[in-house]
Amino acid sequence: MNRPGWQQLLRRKPVRTLLAESGTEDGRGELSRSIGVVRLTMIGVGSTVGTGIFIVLNEAVPEAGPAVILSFVIAGITAALTALCYAELASTIPVSGASYTYAYATLGEIVAYAVGACLLLEYGVAASAVAVGWGEYLNAFLADTAGWQIPAALSAPPGEGGIINVPAAVLVAMCGVLLMRGTRESATINAVTVGIKLAVLLLFSAIALTAFSTQNAAPFAPFGVAGIGTAASTVFFSYIGMDTVSTGGEEVRNPRRTLPLAIFWTVVIVTVIYVLVAVAGVGAQAWQRFEGQDAGLVVILGDVTGAGWPAIVLALGGVVSIFGVTLTTLYGQTRVLFSMGRDGLLPEAFHRVHPRTGTPTRNTLIVSGCVGVLAAVVPLSTLADLTSMGTLVAFTVVSAGVIVLRRSRPDLTRGFRVPGYPVTPALSIAACLYLIYSLPAVTYLLFLVWITLALIFYFSYSVRHSRLAGSKDAPG
Repeated sequence: MNRPGWQQLLRRKPVRTLLAESGTEDGRGELSRSIGVVRLTMIGVGSTVGTGIFIVLNEAVPEAGPAVILSFVIAGITAALTALCYAELASTIPVSGASYTYAYATLGEIVAYAVGACLLLEYGVAASAVAVGWGEYLNAFLADTAGWQIPAALSAPPGEGGIINVPAAVLVAMCGVLLMRGTRESATINAVTVGIKLAVLLLFSAIALTAFSTQNAAPFAPFGVAGIGTAASTVFFSYIGMDTVSTGGEEVRNPRRTLPLAIFWTVVIVTVIYVLVAVAGVGAQAWQRFEGQDAGLVVILGDVTGAGWPAIVLALGGVVSIFGVTLTTLYGQTRVLFSMGRDGLLPEAFHRVHPRTGTPTRNTLIVSGCVGVLAAVVPLSTLADLTSMGTLVAFTVVSAGVIVLRRSRPDLTRGFRVPGYPVTPALSIAACLYLIYSLPAVTYLLFLVWITLALIFYFSYSVRHSRLAGSKDAPG
């Protein structure tokens, strides 16, 4: 019998149930455990490096000027604080679903559902945002090699000079097909794309730093502290990699050790690369030129060298690496949906696993279709800020979840413990709230619309179909 009111909405999923479903203790989970530390780290790096540097630099520099370097540092510090919290929860509850699952075990069903909605926004919109930028680099590569570009009407969304972004839709379709073939294959291809993108970005940094000029860094902060904060909020969506890492909790070997290590390495690699490329970029080009500049890193290299080959290499690197980013972000979204489907909060179709490939194929097909449409028709700037909002809300909940689970279940096995508890999770919450405060007003409005639609679905479907309906609250 269903219980009414807040007691029903705040029912929690027992940790022992989560561990049993994932096969953490006996290795009998529904998904195949085939990923180690290196591949999982590459999934994390693959979903981040490329997003912020290849695309969002042109969105963030006009907001902060050369001080965008500090914006990346602030975002990186926030990500590092949250990474510590993720590492503890991931080593304690190593299952699919990331912060959605952690919220279900600590804060209750309604909070978990809202976090799941934020994650769907985070991953779905991030994949769309990255796919939008793929067309820019593809056109740059085609122009440098074949002297031809895809017409603007077919390579840009409405509002940015086009009718439909065909390259973005094609990219999402290719990634969807690959994910349906198998997780191990997808992880291997992603690792290759990560290697290519890191090599390309190091090449860019080495060449751009030869043209570094202090004049390009003046004035350093033309829009003051407010501009730095706004830009930090914009670029923060580039740090969703550690969240992607934790969505693979049921597909990694030795998860209590593998997950924390992969999260740490992801944050370190991502932050170093972002700051390095940002310094090289703003030092080689006046900050005023970044606004409205497609494939900005390609343009910078062309101006610095006066030759064609570095720009061609960078454009090709952008094409390859953004493919990897889209692939891993779609992967993260499908695994969150998989967990929500298993819990009954979404239809069973999202939970079904193909017997041969061991992947949620219907889930992947639905996600790819929705993300492809979004990428084809929505401008990049709107997508970037929406992704930041979804990411930051999820990160805030994860940090709070560490505190709740420490108090409610101190007996649980933890492969990693947050140092400086409870100060570290409190600082993580404060940093996330600061970045949320810095987001534009229109982002709040769009986010409110999204959450309202999600809650309508929850009260009309999920609350009645939840696997916990009729059960007693369990502290886990």
